[in-house]
Amino acid sequence: MYDAPARILRAFEQPTEPERSAAVAAVMQRWREQKTFELLSGWRDELWPVYTTNDPKAPELLYNVERAGAGLLGVMRYGVHMTGYVRSSSTTDGDDNDNNNNLKIWVPRRAADKSTYPGMLDNTVAGGLMTGEEPFECMVREADEEASLPEALMREKCKLTGTVTYIYITDERAGGEKGLIYPETQWVYDLELPADVVPTPKDGEVAEFHLWTVAEVQEALARGEFKPNCALILLDFFVRMGILTKENETHYDEIVRRPHREVPFPGPHQAL
Repeated sequence: MYDAPARILRAFEQPTEPERSAAVAAVMQRWREQKTFELLSGWRDELWPVYTTNDPKAPELLYNVERAGAGLLGVMRYGVHMTGYVRSSSTTDGDDNDNNNNLKIWVPRRAADKSTYPGMLDNTVAGGLMTGEEPFECMVREADEEASLPEALMREKCKLTGTVTYIYITDERAGGEKGLIYPETQWVYDLELPADVVPTPKDGEVAEFHLWTVAEVQEALARGEFKPNCALILLDFFVRMGILTKENETHYDEIVRRPHREVPFPGPHQAL
């Protein structure tokens, strides 16, 4: 139903979540079969949650939607991102900033055949949060699938540092239609890895891993080689590690503020 004066579109108003989810699934499947949207050519057979507006502090599941189609609805999307890094006693890496000298970051390159942002640089491990999945459990799963990192290591050393929230507009690199509005919340994790633990591609989503100095990561960021939201996660990491500071960055306050803005969509991010 469309209320023209109020500019409100209402859809999927069946009385129960299973009925609403079934209606959404039918629409997505129809669009997929008819090739209505290029975005659905990346069908994943993964369900993502959409929440109600009834109580932002205790959101209820409104319906599930196929991951590939969530972007067509403009709903909040959720995921997890982790920065894996190594510290050493050496200070011979060549960085000028003392905070950078003994720190290196594991940086993966996305596979060339990925449907979204192929061949771009990424965070050490990242992934989408499926319906009913806890963020940390998602992080453990993705670490195994993408980087062959042991579950025991993740549970012992992987630390939640907070969340980032943002809205961006897709371009041709995202796969499918351009100009889609994506509000997103990412749970952000850090993992200090022992020097003898080397992330290794496993599920084909990552082509290779590089262990880079902070300076090398900064240079790649400046060249625009990182997937956009992964660049945001790295800036958040640099602030946390004291690499990006008020003293060396004119726009420090804005960089700190903008990834932690309030996004007026219902969901578990409102309770954080």
